[in-house]
Amino acid sequence: MDDAQSHLQGAHLLKSLTSIAAPALLAAALLPAEAHAEDSVGNGLCGGTHSWVSVCATDPGSPGSDASQDRPAKPRKGDKNQKANFQSCVVKKLDPQPPAGSAIWEGHDPGDGAVYRRACVFDAASSPVTAGVPLPGQTFWSATPPAATGPDPAQLAQQAVDKMLLKGPDIVTPDAAGRWTVGVPVWMHAGRSPATYGPTSATATAGAVTVTATAKVSSIKWQMGDGSTVTCTGAGTPYRKAYGKRTSPDCGHTYAQTSASRPGKKYTVTATATWAVEWNGGGQSGELTEIRESQVQVSVGELQALG
Repeated sequence: MDDAQSHLQGAHLLKSLTSIAAPALLAAALLPAEAHAEDSVGNGLCGGTHSWVSVCATDPGSPGSDASQDRPAKPRKGDKNQKANFQSCVVKKLDPQPPAGSAIWEGHDPGDGAVYRRACVFDAASSPVTAGVPLPGQTFWSATPPAATGPDPAQLAQQAVDKMLLKGPDIVTPDAAGRWTVGVPVWMHAGRSPATYGPTSATATAGAVTVTATAKVSSIKWQMGDGSTVTCTGAGTPYRKAYGKRTSPDCGHTYAQTSASRPGKKYTVTATATWAVEWNGGGQSGELTEIRESQVQVSVGELQALG
């Protein structure tokens, strides 16, 4: 057998072993000896900017899973058959600690706290097939020692966000019932409510760990339907007749053409809100982003001269 045939057969054998081996065994085989000695639970740590080991496995029962993927399967929203996979976590203080000035300290001095590592694995209750498969791990700074065991706060944070009723912007202007004219400034304005602008909060608890997440809109991108896009950092200023033909001080647009040539003779205005979510709990904190949008159709005509 020549070298080419030997190499080809070896590749086929490796592919076969990869496809039939349990993900937990694959992750364990790929970990360095130091990682096995340090943690008694699965040590596949991936994701995040401070991860020291990058090994994960997907759920072989999930659609499109592949042994070559480097992230674990994520439950799909709305799938009632999926269970939360944030059990069986262990937190350990790094020894030795990172040197002073390292980015892992997140701007803190070593005397202000310590750097820890959290490692989690799927639990048997979630799925016997994936029990022991490593989940994304985190290396983080904390002022006080976090809970030794328990769920991953970052995943609890997402669970808290899923409880929130976050909607797209409440478009006050421009509205479909208004009269909009070429060359006359439009003052875009969105209503403020907990569900459409924030702030709104929710909590999620598992074991002794409780995470609180608070969301509020950080910006709204307005697509005006005529090819123009305006991004506003606030909800916009409400228009008053006393303002006349002034332009909005913070969120406005002026149409240059009528909507007569558009379907239904109207422009479709899309307002997309970026929700900034801050969370804390379990000795950790972080940020998440959610996107929601709303639409309205408006008619834009020309100013009719009198006389």
